[in-house]
Parts: sequence; C-alpha cells; structure tokens
Amino acid sequence: MPFLHFNRWKTQYPLQNQETPELYRENFPYTKIGRVNFDDSFLVPRPADPMFITDTTFRDGQQARPPYTVKQIETIFDMLHRLGGTSGLIRQSEFFLYSDKDRRAVERCMEKGYKFPEITGWIRANQADLKLVKDMGLKETGMLTSVSDYHVYLKLKKDRQQAMDDYLKIVATALDWGIIPRCHFEDVTRADIYGFCIPFARKLMEMSEESGLPVKIRLCDTLGFGVPYPGAALPRSVAKIVRAFTDEAGVPGQWLEWHGHNDFHKVLVNASTAWLYGCSGANGTLLGFGERTGNAPIEALVIEYISLTGEDDAAHPEVISEIAEYFSRELDYRIPDNYPFAGRDFNATSAGIHVDGLIKNEEIYNIFDTGRILGRPVPIIITDKSGRAGVAYWINQSLQLRGADAIDKRHPAVGKISERINEAYEKGRTTSFSNKEMKVLVKRYLPELFVSEFDHLKKVAHQLAAKIITKLSQDCEIRSLSSDKVERCMDDFLDDYSFIQYIYLIDTTGHLVASSVCHPEDEPKYKTFDHQTDFSTRDWFVEPMRTGKMHVTDFYKSHFTGKLCLTVATPVDDEDLNIKGVLGADIRFEELLKRQEDLELDTEDEDTLPPSED
Repeated sequence: MPFLHFNRWKTQYPLQNQETPELYRENFPYTKIGRVNFDDSFLVPRPADPMFITDTTFRDGQQARPPYTVKQIETIFDMLHRLGGTSGLIRQSEFFLYSDKDRRAVERCMEKGYKFPEITGWIRANQADLKLVKDMGLKETGMLTSVSDYHVYLKLKKDRQQAMDDYLKIVATALDWGIIPRCHFEDVTRADIYGFCIPFARKLMEMSEESGLPVKIRLCDTLGFGVPYPGAALPRSVAKIVRAFTDEAGVPGQWLEWHGHNDFHKVLVNASTAWLYGCSGANGTLLGFGERTGNAPIEALVIEYISLTGEDDAAHPEVISEIAEYFSRELDYRIPDNYPFAGRDFNATSAGIHVDGLIKNEEIYNIFDTGRILGRPVPIIITDKSGRAGVAYWINQSLQLRGADAIDKRHPAVGKISERINEAYEKGRTTSFSNKEMKVLVKRYLPELFVSEFDHLKKVAHQLAAKIITKLSQDCEIRSLSSDKVERCMDDFLDDYSFIQYIYLIDTTGHLVASSVCHPEDEPKYKTFDHQTDFSTRDWFVEPMRTGKMHVTDFYKSHFTGKLCLTVATPVDDEDLNIKGVLGADIRFEELLKRQEDLELDTEDEDTLPPSED
C-alpha cells in the first residue's frame, strides 16, 4: 500500500507575476548578516532512492582556478571514474563547450567509453549554446534558468512570466532535438518557491510527459543560504525546498540535484540534507573547488554516502589520496595539512603519539583504518618523545621511501636529527615540530633525498623546450623541407620565442636545409655553418634519427654566445610517419625560465572561460 504522503491532494500554485521583485528583506537585509526564519513546521526525512553524486569539477571547479589543460582533464576524469564511477555512484560530470580546448577535452573523455561518469554539458539558456550540445552529440545538458527575483528582475531585467516563457522555449527546443535538459534553478534559496519555482517546475513536468524525455532540475544554492535545520522556513530550508519539488511539483527525486556553495560553511551538510529529504543528486567538485567559497567536496560526499548507506563497495576511497597527490604535484595546489581525508596530516594527532603508540593505540586517535581505506598510514607528530624510530618513520612516510630506499633508525643522520630535536626541548620548547621544520632538518642532514632547485629548473626547462619545438615541427612549412618556406617560418617563430638563439632544419644526410638566428648581433658567429656542413655525427641529430624520438641535451655554455644553453631536437616526418629530417634549436636557459608562466599557457593553448553564471 503506498504511503499517504505520495497521494496527497496537490494545491494549485499559479505563477505570481509581480510588478516588483520579492527580495525577502526579512531574511536578507544585506546591510546585516542574513536571518534564518522558522515556521514550526517539521518534515520527516524521506531519503532519496537512489542517492548519487554528480561532478562539476570541469565547470564550476574551473571558475576558481587556472583552467585545466586537456591532458589534466583526462587524468582527473580517469580518477573520478575509478573513485566512484565504476559503480555509478559518481553518475555524471559536466563540461564547458565554448572553446576548442573545451570540446577537445570532451572528445578525449568520451573516447574512453566509460558508462560513468556520463558526460553532460553546461550552457546558457539560448539556442546558439544548445547547438553546441547537439554538435557534440551529448545526451544531456545543464542550462541556466535563474529563479530568484534578484536574478530575474535585477539582472535579466524581466518579469517572472517573461523569464519563464524564455526558459520554456529553450527547453522545448532541447526536447525536440532529443536532448535531456537539466534546468539549473539559480539562486533557489532566495526565490519565491510557490510563486515562481513550483509553477515553473510543473510546466517542465508537463513538457516531460508530452515528450517522453526526463526534464531534470538542479537546485542551486548560489550564495550558500540554504540551512539544514528542522523547522526552518522557506526559502532557506533545504528540506522544504526539496519536498516542495517532489510533493507539490511532482518532480521525481532522481531528476532532482542539489548544488550548494560554502559561503556559510554548510555545503556538505546541506547536500546530505537534500539526500535525506528526497533529492537523489548531490553535486560537487574534487577538493571543493568552485567559485568564491567552493562546492561540496566530492571526496567528502563519497565518505558521507558510505556512512549513510553502509555500501563500502560503491567507491574506492583510496583514490582520494591519489587525487590529493596529483593536485599537489601536477597542479601545484597547496592542500591544507589538516584538510579532511586529503590533507597530509588530517589524521594526525598532537596528543604526543609516537611510533610505539601507532602500533598500540592507532584506533584511539584515528577516525577509521586510513591505511586500508585511504591508502595512507597515520602521520607521526614529532616531539622529544619520538626518538630515532619516530624520526625515521617521519622521513620514510613524508618522502614516500619504501623497501631498500627506506631510511633505518640507525642511520647516523637520523641520530643527528633526533639530537637537534631533543636540544630544542631542553631549551624550553613545548610545541611539536611542524612538517616544515622537519623538512629543513632532514634536508640539512640528508640532502641527497631531495631534488635540488637546479634539478627542478632543468626539468621545467626540458619540458618547456620540448613543447615549443614540437609545436614548430608540426608546421606544414617545416614539413615541406623547402629552404625558403622553412626560413620564413623560422623567422616568424623567433619573433615570439626570442630565447631561441639558433634554429635549424637538417636533412637525413646530416646537412643544413634552413636555419635562422634570432639576434642580429649573433649572425656573423654562425656564418661557419652552411649547406656543406655535416652534422650527422652530432648526438642531437643521431638520437632522433635512431629512435624517432625527441632528444634534449644537457646544459652547456654556448661556444658562440657564451650563454648557458640546451639543445632540443625532434624528427620531422611526412604523412606516412617517415623521418625526413631533424629540427633543432639552441635555447637560452635563463631567458626560457623568465617566460615560464606565459609559455605554459601558450603551449597548452588555454582559452578564456566564459563569465561565471552559477
């Protein structure tokens, strides 16, 4: 027998098309902190079935940081799939579609053939944007349909009827084109729920029934005004918003999605509350990246889902540690040490625990078996009680030294570090040693464990040089092997990359096809090189010809200019991948590094994101 609340009489809620906007000044006085009103009306939780997570790392998440490269998007998408996509817990991931780079990223991710996360788009509510979705072959897209009077009257300069009519037109077009629309009810926690949102949602449900396609709704808590408190009133009550849509508008829970922001530190609890009151989808981003204060962290939603359902196999939480390491290493993002689940010391304690205590008392201090579940053991807090064993443990864990590479507690350097720590406490120190302090000590006594700054710069220089020369080698003029065409191409290229002091194309016999010198004062120095010069024994020529791969030399002092340089050389092939020559460039190291930041953007072909809308 169905529950009575599924069969309740539905009140008719006509659109209330006001002449002036309803700004709920009792809730949002603006010159004061917003108020939470209560109406003494309480709802019983009715958990959504199913509950799932949707991802906006590549849309909202990119509005809070430098744009990801295509390769980075591919890697992160793989991690989302492994974290919870294999089971469908992470159901969807949404993408921008506006630039060539956006579309390349979508294509690369679609080529993976994953069932989950399903790739969806995000557009503004107009036909030109919708055509982008159609052209990409996506089955679903989010579209911006703002619902608060702040947006409708003050931003769009429309009234409610005009806004609804415009939204319904684009939804109708999407349904005609066989695309599932997901209407993003922007700023829903400041909207007139029964005067606009519910009449609008009912129209969408009618269109869904007529078309035979779902029409989904994302409830966007744009400014984080939603609250989870029992008895809280609309428009801020998360529970009552969700229940209004399911019970009064007839929106199936699996077509509803909650998208929150963390302006008031409630982003995770609000998403969980939406789940508990009937909204299937909780939208978030990895590590909570999102415009302004950010979105619900997907890694936190994964843990919350398992906690609520007991479905341990729905996700692979150990991938969270991989994600944290990737964001730190590849994206140079500093995750706070105490950040839950992903920070390096989130599960550490300052209660004086040491190595022996890790063995005896780990469960006393640890939230769960982080070694098994997240693939990360409990960090040790270094004090005068840690001893040699504690120092060695810290070194091996922090620097990820395993097996034969691990440092033994009997290592003389470990003893010296332990002595320095004990001396500090003998002089009156009372606080534990921070990770930064420990790193300084370990670097002092075990410098061989650390990559030098120069080694790091060498790696950066190699990567940048490789990208630049690859870009030039793929130019059709270079592939023509025509001296005149190639030299013109080289001259144009050097206008943008003045840190290349000499660039040259060599045929398969080792002789010069064309070359160009960047700086006029250096031209006389290179007169010794002509078409008779034989380069066939040079390593930078031999290796690309032998392996078909790019070759980057070590650093050397240029005989011609006295500058510290490196040479990068790459094969030039034809359409059948036959090597036709070698393209080389002598690059000034110091000048290259000075342009590192803009070169990284240039070589990755980054595009400007559209302005933030949600």
